[in-house]
Formats: sequence, structure tokens, C-alpha cells
Amino acid sequence: MNIPRSVVGFLASRGLVIATAESCTAGLIASLLADVPGSGACLDVGLVVYSPSGKCGFLNVEARTIERFGLTSEEVAREMAAGLLAQQACHAHIVVANTGLAGPPPDGSDLAPGTQCFAWRYKQREREYAFSETRVFDGDRITIRQCAALYALSRVEHYFNQLPNVRHGRSLAAL
Repeated sequence: MNIPRSVVGFLASRGLVIATAESCTAGLIASLLADVPGSGACLDVGLVVYSPSGKCGFLNVEARTIERFGLTSEEVAREMAAGLLAQQACHAHIVVANTGLAGPPPDGSDLAPGTQCFAWRYKQREREYAFSETRVFDGDRITIRQCAALYALSRVEHYFNQLPNVRHGRSLAAL
């Protein structure tokens, strides 16, 4: 199964647009989508926000969230997704966000190498719905980032189907 192709097909068939806010994957999620012909109709923007200042400055992640939960946390991923979806220039219905470790954790951290935190945020008319997960992937930096990007994409339709009032074949804009 070609996950990026499947996601583009899913988005296109429903008239949905996606955006990404990426830290550890560093633009790989958006890049995988962009590799698929026709993705221009459903990919709005992809931001790489590696540093704490980038997360806070561009995505309005609260510094206290980073201090309390750490850069690699579902809380930070959720704020990244919410921050991008709230941007006036963002015209997406869905935002996927990722933050994590592709190597050993920083000193003092009990996080396992390969820990990845994800958030998916869906805009349904005037309401927004958020989902988040943490996963641990094995391998070298490249493998971990690739697995994380593919995993993030693989959950787009899964969480869409968990939204209230979603009916087969309907777009978020129609709900």
C-alpha cells in the first residue's frame, strides 16, 4: 500500500486540504505528499519548526507547555497543530503535527530513542477536533523519520472517520 498516494486520494475525493507542522520529520510528511501527482490540490502548507523558538514564534506553542511537558510531548504536538490551523493564511481542513527524537534523548530525559509525538487537528465548520498519539520507532535517524512521517499520514483517514457527524464520502466543509 502506498500511504501517501492513499492519503492524497482520500483528501481529493472529499475536497479536503491538509497542512503540516513538522519538527523531527523536518518536512518529510509534506514531501511524501508532494511526491504524489495531484497533491497540489490538497496540500496547503508545510512548516518545519525544529527549535523551541520556532514552535513558539510561528505556531504559538506556549513556552510553559514546553517547560512542563518537554519538546517531545503530545501536548506540544497538539499546540503545534492548533497554532498552524489558527493561522490566517492556513486554508487547511486538517493539520498533522510531529515532534520527537530521531536519536538518543537529551541528558536527563527518560524518553526512549525514536519517541515520536503526533497530533491531528480537524476543522469542521466552526469546531475543531484534536487527536494525539505517541509511538516509538526503531532504527537509525533516517528510518525513524521515515516511519514517523508514514505513520502520521496513515492516521489521517482513521481520525477523520472518528469525527462526529462524519458520513462516508462527505467533506468537512459540508458538515
